[in-house]
Amino acid sequence: MDYGANITRSVGRQGRNALMFVRGLLGYLPANIIQAVVGVLTILVFTRLLSSTEFGIYALAFSVASLAHVLIFTWIEAAMARYWAGEATSEGLANLYSTLYNTGLLLSLLFIPAAVVVCLWVPLGIEMRIAMAIGLAGVPIRCLLNMIKVALRARGAVRQAAGLDIYFSLAVFILGIAAAWLGLGGASPLVGLLIAPLLALPFALPLERGKLWRGQFNAVRLKNYIAYGYPISMSLGMALILASTDRFMLGWLMNEAAVGAYHASYSIANRTLDIIFIWLGTAGAPALVMALEKGGARALKLAAVDQARILMLVTLPAAVGVALVARPLAEVVIGPELRTASAMVTPWIAASAFLSGWLYYYFNQAFTLSKRTSILLLTMVFPATANIGLNMILIPEMGLMGAAISTVLGYFIGVLASIIMARRIMPMPIPWKDFMLCGLCAAVMAIVVACLPQFGGFAELMIDAGVGGIVYCLLAYGTNAGGVRDLLKRIRTLRISPEELTL
Repeated sequence: MDYGANITRSVGRQGRNALMFVRGLLGYLPANIIQAVVGVLTILVFTRLLSSTEFGIYALAFSVASLAHVLIFTWIEAAMARYWAGEATSEGLANLYSTLYNTGLLLSLLFIPAAVVVCLWVPLGIEMRIAMAIGLAGVPIRCLLNMIKVALRARGAVRQAAGLDIYFSLAVFILGIAAAWLGLGGASPLVGLLIAPLLALPFALPLERGKLWRGQFNAVRLKNYIAYGYPISMSLGMALILASTDRFMLGWLMNEAAVGAYHASYSIANRTLDIIFIWLGTAGAPALVMALEKGGARALKLAAVDQARILMLVTLPAAVGVALVARPLAEVVIGPELRTASAMVTPWIAASAFLSGWLYYYFNQAFTLSKRTSILLLTMVFPATANIGLNMILIPEMGLMGAAISTVLGYFIGVLASIIMARRIMPMPIPWKDFMLCGLCAAVMAIVVACLPQFGGFAELMIDAGVGGIVYCLLAYGTNAGGVRDLLKRIRTLRISPEELTL
């Protein structure tokens, strides 16, 4: 046996996995910057174009549409993401496409009439039913676009996948504003979510290169895809319940205006962190799958440690930063009707977004990579159940703050459950030294920002964010927290030789 050749191949695989991750980070960065800007502008614009009640209607209808998407269609997207890299032949890949796309079409034909019946008969006001109908109508179309993007990411087509992300963010925003000006009220942002993917499909479908039409539907494959993917859908449904229960409970125990205030704050803090996690996860998840499929458990562990270090390096200061600038951020972004209540709960929502990001984009990877997705579902039952109980107890006593605290505690329970249940399956490594260094740098950043003068508005927001960012970057580079110096070296030497690529 040629041990030298094996070592060379192992190093080559590690290099390719790291290269795939870094290229993904750089390639998806513009799309995520645009998503972040659009996310802030969405709150800035729609909390002014819509009343607090209309914004609450949008929040509830969006939650319903998201839950329907997750429970019925997301398993198809998950199967595409996980099984793409494992297909060894073009015929197998074509069969994967045909099986999943035809299944998606069948589900869509069943879903649309069912959604119509629900919207006609649900005992809610006409504005809520219209918003729900528009939101639900866009679900199958978004699933189709998501499947295209998942396949592009899996094969490393970063430019095309990022281009679709950029288009979708801008189109949804612009179309939503147009709908609000036309007087569609709480349904306005959902109009963008319906029309934008429809306009993208003529350009996106050809990117699949005809694989759908060359393959054959395979019932055995479908059974495997369902066994893998549907527990993911159910677990994400639990996650969505965990994330949305507070809004439904606020609407029930308080009013739609309270939902609007909470959702405005949630959209700022959670969306800011979520975009960062999505960016890192979009680049990292395909690299982890490729590491496991091509290099085995050892290559996966090396890739996971690398990603965990970068994840903590970026997400911890982001969460702390959002909490620190909650008041001036609300003054700049959120309309005056919702501003005070939103600023109060933003730090708690930032904490819950940090925990949820680590749960979904890192620790729960253990179950998807090992294809033990039934256990993934079990890990989400505990936090979802706890969140419902905590909301029932805390909202009547504490209002918006009770909802925010319940969500933080729910996600904390979820992280603990995921770590404990993954120990005997495929434990995700935790680089504690880097975690502590990043925490120390973030703590010093928080102390410095807390000492700055408070004069409100855009100027305070920019000064706090700028000073905090500079302090954290200098400390992180000086201590090499999260391996930042190693990451910068890798970026500088991104171009590698063709010989290395073929190892």
